[in-house]
Amino acid sequence: MARAHLLPDKLFFRIGEVSEIVGVKPHVLRYWEEEFGILKPMKTRGAHRQYRRRDVELALMIRKLIHEEGFTIAGARRQMREMGHLEVRAQASSRAGGELELRAELLGLRAELAGLLTRIDALSSDLRRPSAGVVDETLAKTGEEAVVHRVPRTPGAASGGFE
Repeated sequence: MARAHLLPDKLFFRIGEVSEIVGVKPHVLRYWEEEFGILKPMKTRGAHRQYRRRDVELALMIRKLIHEEGFTIAGARRQMREMGHLEVRAQASSRAGGELELRAELLGLRAELAGLLTRIDALSSDLRRPSAGVVDETLAKTGEEAVVHRVPRTPGAASGGFE
């Protein structure tokens, strides 16, 4: 990785930038993505590739193995596996499975919380809506004496006043 120190200080790179840094054409990078499962740039909504620093470093390593050390694609893949780079892919996929389980559990909790919120709203509206013929009693403290205000309900007030 002789060129690793030339990486600009940024998080994401476009395929053209990576192509210039690594010294290969963009179609070569796309081919390497198919051949080396670990080289997996993110894609934007518009399907544009966004390479992370780690992806650029891996592309530099692949270039070194193929162009400088003379490995074939299969040989470079084998060499990277021996160096421990292709094992990362397996760990990432097992982590993704755990993330899917966690997401499913969180979605279940979300649905349960939404149900509880609906029940609370229903109970709250029931408590705010007095039944017909009942009067509201409001206490107001003025100094040491308590005053009770009784407000009679009109016939439409039992249903919230919307008839």
